[in-house]
Amino acid sequence: MGLIHVTVALKNLAPAGGAYEADFLVDTRATDSLAPADELKKIGMEPAGKMSYERADGTLHEYEFGLAQIEFMGEITAGRVISGPSRAEPILGVTALESVGITIDPANRTLKRLPAIPLK
Repeated sequence: MGLIHVTVALKNLAPAGGAYEADFLVDTRATDSLAPADELKKIGMEPAGKMSYERADGTLHEYEFGLAQIEFMGEITAGRVISGPSRAEPILGVTALESVGITIDPANRTLKRLPAIPLK
């Protein structure tokens, strides 16, 4: 399957927080979303904690994460955003996708809305 990108705006949850907008790679193997740490600092996002994450190459790395409002495709959710390396490609993880009822259509290599979000 080809790569899918979507424009995402991350907004700091603090009242005077800023916003970061970029094209994010949609990665259904990633649970959380990721953005460059320097961009997150620019919008005033403070770390909420640290987690150990397994990278695509199988290595484990500890990263800080913060909480942000995540907007894409006319939808709004909130969740963890990992503070990645400065040159890291932004990633939109599966938790953000599922929380607003968006899935990947593998036949067309596009994102599509589900008719309803499952509660079961």
